[in-house]
Amino acid sequence: MTTTAEEQLQRPPAEVRYAEELAALRAEDRDHRPPGWELSLRAARRFIVGDEAAGVARKFVGDPALVERALVTLATNRGLLLVGEPGTAKSLLSELIAAAVSGTSRLTVQGGAATTEDQIKYSWNYALLVSEGPSPRSLVPAPMLRGMAEGRLVRFEEITRCPLEVQDSLLSLLSERVVAIPELEGPEGMVFAKQGFNVIATANTRDRGVNEMSAALKRRFNFETVFPIPDLGTELALVEAESGHLLRRSGVTAAPDRDLLEVLVTTFRELRAGEGGDRPSAVLSTAEAVSVAHAVGLRGWYLRGEAGNAADLVASLAGTAAKDSPEDLARLRRYLEQRVARRRGPHWRAVHDARHLLAG
Repeated sequence: MTTTAEEQLQRPPAEVRYAEELAALRAEDRDHRPPGWELSLRAARRFIVGDEAAGVARKFVGDPALVERALVTLATNRGLLLVGEPGTAKSLLSELIAAAVSGTSRLTVQGGAATTEDQIKYSWNYALLVSEGPSPRSLVPAPMLRGMAEGRLVRFEEITRCPLEVQDSLLSLLSERVVAIPELEGPEGMVFAKQGFNVIATANTRDRGVNEMSAALKRRFNFETVFPIPDLGTELALVEAESGHLLRRSGVTAAPDRDLLEVLVTTFRELRAGEGGDRPSAVLSTAEAVSVAHAVGLRGWYLRGEAGNAADLVASLAGTAAKDSPEDLARLRRYLEQRVARRRGPHWRAVHDARHLLAG
């Protein structure tokens, strides 16, 4: 059996993973589109929140009104900043929006302490720079310059992880909508943004104090908060679907055990709420639950040829809970010994019996 190029990718971008849906939506879209957009607002919303009647899968489990506000913001000249707890699908939402609006989510800046202005705007091919001097041929455009020149959305992940001077390099881009390249003369020294360009950034609430944004930069963004999934059933369905998808891509044909997944999701929700005592410092998000469910399935399949059991779950939880602080391991142990012990059901009993795997 031949393997497609998409199947060889560990995580295809949204525009590749949902290429058929996007093509169908573009073909059927008769609504007015903002200048430079590939889909209308209504079609982009359907792509993100789903439309069962039209066969469009739901991809973002969150408030549809938030999606609408985000799309409206990006149709203006203000940037969009998605904030929220880690693991609340801010990056997924920005990826889906970029794929729907611009047809690509790949114009992305990953923020961090080492991010430089060159990685945002442009740099130079130094071999050509030395031999030819500054020229369009020796210019290496970064995502922001490409987004402006092509009229596409640019994603800026974890913007508050960047140094303040790097963040503030966005000020003129977002207000004047132009990148000046002083090394080039004439018209080539100014790149003006085409219709369709805008910036969608993300910042998690635990890191907002790392490099707090300046007031001037905040004024150039509309802020939208992405909240955790409110109910158990919705979160369980999401974890089951996403972990199942990851397992299939990893060569695992056994479906995840839904009862075991319910134990996992319930455990995460109760620990996040502090119901087992004090709250762990680790980020027990929905995304982290998907990662744990993926690990459980891999352990079960490749070690024993099965879907994974309670012992796999406890062993996988150990690495998750102790990620930020060794004290979290003790918190998780107390939860398993005290709260899980009172639960009914074979899966809860099996998890309680496997609590010794947290020793250390």
